[in-house]
Amino acid sequence: MKYVVSVVCLLLSSLAIGQVTLLPKQMSTAYKGVVYKKEWSIDLRMHTNGWAVAYNSAKIKTYYQTNYYHFEFGSIKDPRERRQNKNIPFAGPQGRTIIPRSFTFGKSNSVYILRGGIGRKKYLSEKAQKKGVALGYHYEIGPSIAILKPYFLELFYPSAEGNNEIELRTEKYSESNADIFTNENDIFGGAGFFHGITETTFVPGLQAKGGLHFALGAFDQKVRALEVGCMVDVYAKKIPILVETEEVSNKPYFINLYLNLQFGKRSIK
Repeated sequence: MKYVVSVVCLLLSSLAIGQVTLLPKQMSTAYKGVVYKKEWSIDLRMHTNGWAVAYNSAKIKTYYQTNYYHFEFGSIKDPRERRQNKNIPFAGPQGRTIIPRSFTFGKSNSVYILRGGIGRKKYLSEKAQKKGVALGYHYEIGPSIAILKPYFLELFYPSAEGNNEIELRTEKYSESNADIFTNENDIFGGAGFFHGITETTFVPGLQAKGGLHFALGAFDQKVRALEVGCMVDVYAKKIPILVETEEVSNKPYFINLYLNLQFGKRSIK
């Protein structure tokens, strides 16, 4: 009889231990499923030839899938661009000393980009804990508009009075001043940012991007993520960033690698 009682006690103890060990697994399911329905976020992106800031408005479809709209503004440069500064003051009118600004030799346009897109973000696996890191990927496609602002330089010209003095003229690149604009000895420095802003032109195109998404706390109200990937812009014609020569030519597309910091907020409505 004692043997039977001992066996029964042992079995009951085993069942009790089994029930205790199952409790954490049952509780973990409270962190699964769709907790939030909407999400907004801000992107701070650096890529191999520029930067961008963006706003995302998203709808959370399931735990592992989010659809979003993307709006972005940034800049893009040619990798051959090199800024320089002569640091040689110029005696202007009435004895006023003018200090030269830095400039990029051979540049014909400053280029800024407006991008829009529809995208999707997917997680590859669920997280076991609320504060874990979720690995996923994202992709998007949409329109892209290149904003071209003519690049102005301050150039040396002989004085109009016919003496041996020289004067400064603020000009953009043209066929008539090509010899001076592309001669470093005739360049004093760069012009102010607002020169040429009224002569801005636009070139339409398409953009696409995709990469890996590392999210911290996908169940949290706050959005905190890191993204790495590749982005492509393709336009209807060449984007004239540099003055074209036999050695230098522009292109209608740009391919860049990027690193993106994303932060924002989720909501249940």
